[in-house]
Amino acid sequence: MTDEHKGILENLRKAIFEYDAALAKESSQQAVEKGIDPVEALNAMTVAIREIGDAFGKGELWLPDLVGASDAMQAATPVLEEEMERRGAHRESLGTVVAGTVFGDIHSIGKTMVTTLLTAAGFHVEDLGVNVKAEAFIEKIRQQGADLLAMSALMTTTMAEQERVIQALKKEGFREKVKVMVGGAAVSDEFAEDIGADGYEPTAPGAVALAKNLLGKRD
Repeated sequence: MTDEHKGILENLRKAIFEYDAALAKESSQQAVEKGIDPVEALNAMTVAIREIGDAFGKGELWLPDLVGASDAMQAATPVLEEEMERRGAHRESLGTVVAGTVFGDIHSIGKTMVTTLLTAAGFHVEDLGVNVKAEAFIEKIRQQGADLLAMSALMTTTMAEQERVIQALKKEGFREKVKVMVGGAAVSDEFAEDIGADGYEPTAPGAVALAKNLLGKRD
C-alpha cells in the first residue's frame, strides 16, 4: 500500500473521530479515484465507529459524539457502497436489516445511530429513512430477503404504526421469516410484547446486541 493510500484511509478514520462529514465524503471519493478497495475503506471507518460506540456505551462519550460520528459515516458510506456494487465486491455480513422510522414520524437521530452501529457491527442495512409506510417496509424486505426489520417511533401518536407493520407482515406471509425489533422514546418492553415484536431496546449500542441475539450471532 502506498503512503498516499495510507493517508486516505487515515483521513477516513480521522473524519469519524472528529465528526467531520465533509472530510469523510471527500476522503471516500479520493479512495474511489485512487483505486483503493472500497471494502478496505469502509472497514477503516467501521473500526473507528465501533470505538465511538463502545465509548458511548461505557459513558465516556455523549449523544452528540455518537450523532456526529454517525453523520460522518453516513456521508461516506454511499460513495463506497456504489463503488462496491460497481466492482461486484461484498463485505461479509451478519445479516440484512431493513430499518426506518414509521409512517407519520419524521424523527431520525435515534434511527440513524442504530443503523450506523449495525453497519459497523457487520450487518447490511437498508435504511428507508423516516415517515415509512408499511408497504415500503414490506417491499424492501421482499427485495432484499431481509433477516431483520428495525422500526423506530418517537411519539405516542405514531408507535401504533409499528403494530400495523407487523400485521402487514403477517398478511403478506413474511412474519415467520423476519425478526422484528422496535425502539423509540415512546416504546417499551411491554408495548413491544403486546404488538408481537421480537425485541425492544432503548439504546443504539444495545440495539446491535439485540440484533445479534435475535439472529443467533455471537461476538
